[in-house]
Amino acid sequence: MHYPLAVTDFLDRAVTVYPDRIAIVDEPDQPADSWGEITYREMHRRARSQAATLDELGIGVGAKVAIISHNSARLLTSFFGVSGWGRVLVPINFRLAAAEVKYIVEHSEAEVLLVDPALRSLLDDSRNKIDCKHVFVLGEDDDKIWASSADPQPWEADEDATATINYTSGTTARPKGVEMTHRNEWTNATVFGWQSGVNDRDVYLHTLPMFHANGWGQPFAATGMGVTHVVIRQIDGAEILRRIQRHGVTYLCAAPAVVAAALDAAKDWDGPIPGRDTVRIIVAGAPPPTRTIERVRDELGWEFIQIYGLTETAPLLTMSRMRAEWDDLDPSEQARRLGRAGAPAIGVRIKIDESGEVLTQTNHNLKSYWRNPEATAEAQADNWFHTGDGGTFEDGYLTIADRKKDVIITGGENVSSIEVEDALMQHEAVREVAVIGIPDEKWGELVTALVVLDGDVTAEDLITHCRKYLAGYKCPKRIEFRAELVRTATGKLQKFKLRQPFWDGQDRQIN
Repeated sequence: MHYPLAVTDFLDRAVTVYPDRIAIVDEPDQPADSWGEITYREMHRRARSQAATLDELGIGVGAKVAIISHNSARLLTSFFGVSGWGRVLVPINFRLAAAEVKYIVEHSEAEVLLVDPALRSLLDDSRNKIDCKHVFVLGEDDDKIWASSADPQPWEADEDATATINYTSGTTARPKGVEMTHRNEWTNATVFGWQSGVNDRDVYLHTLPMFHANGWGQPFAATGMGVTHVVIRQIDGAEILRRIQRHGVTYLCAAPAVVAAALDAAKDWDGPIPGRDTVRIIVAGAPPPTRTIERVRDELGWEFIQIYGLTETAPLLTMSRMRAEWDDLDPSEQARRLGRAGAPAIGVRIKIDESGEVLTQTNHNLKSYWRNPEATAEAQADNWFHTGDGGTFEDGYLTIADRKKDVIITGGENVSSIEVEDALMQHEAVREVAVIGIPDEKWGELVTALVVLDGDVTAEDLITHCRKYLAGYKCPKRIEFRAELVRTATGKLQKFKLRQPFWDGQDRQIN
């Protein structure tokens, strides 16, 4: 017998086993009315209502529903209300500029767009008018999204159908839409949940943006185990500690910048650090320094887990977690070992090709890049997914040493250097530019532009100019003016040489 894997499996189990358990504690401080605390029974009802509303709007199976929102109960429920009945959810980074959002909505062919009320200005940008059949503002239009009492039309589940399309910055100026199937999402969530120990005594804090690789699959993994989801909208170190204390949070996922915020807040915390010996923090985005890992374990008293993956891999590829064989090692050596990208997760195959690139095979590698067969073929050549990262694989553990793609990871977010260069080159005073990532203690890598001028302009002027075209986190944080940018005999920039002075003394070329 064969039953297809589908994301509805997670919510179906939760409402069957834990119907009266609190499913979501919504963010109380937001521009829309908070949903407050709702049970799994109510979450299931609202997901069904959302699906029925899409039926009534004529949004068929396979149609795209885009949503741009800060973390919220509405976004969390939409993973099930949209994808659970055969449509495709397109979660969009809420930090993007209007032109970027317009591109994603239209490139994905979304028929519905759901917008956080704090982001409604995106709808009023006359230069970047978004073309979408149905547009709703979350909170304000809830009576048009979650008001139906009808039963949604049943969907005959297909595990190979696309469940989500997640747009990620890559090596071109335009983001690519990563198609993830129900099977991709299901296998990632179950393996991730198993190996990180997710269980029905857990309480999960959403410090990770839900749009980011679908919250790394935690909306599914946590739901399936009846975990209570605590939503946090704006990241603040002290507020993270307060919510851990208030709600009994036991685990969270975070980029290195969130780790730094929690460590900074702990310095001024009055009393015992919340979650000591009970919280585990799962970190990805860039390998944190060994000293940071030591501080998490010592100053916060939290278990430190590191994973490595990409949006294209749903994301879990490897996990680095404390193991019994290391118990007798000193804490600094334990931290050093935890600083590796990790051992392959169940069902993940890893190899390093002759160029040093990390290749992988899993059940949760992407289906394809939406409307981009050339990029799909390149990424999946020879039936291996090409990560674009350089590394080594020894003694069962992967270590990432360099990023072969021209991508900067700052605060856990991918930034295409080409995209930033394109924005800077639109300024009439810029003759040449190269954008690189340089090490930064807080953000991991700092977006840095090396600029050759053809007119008078200040660094501040150029940063302001970039904000017209790019999300704030993509804009350069540092600009250096150069007389020239050294090129090869064939006129090519060698960015590894431009990066080298900033990375001298580092044991790896990413941070």
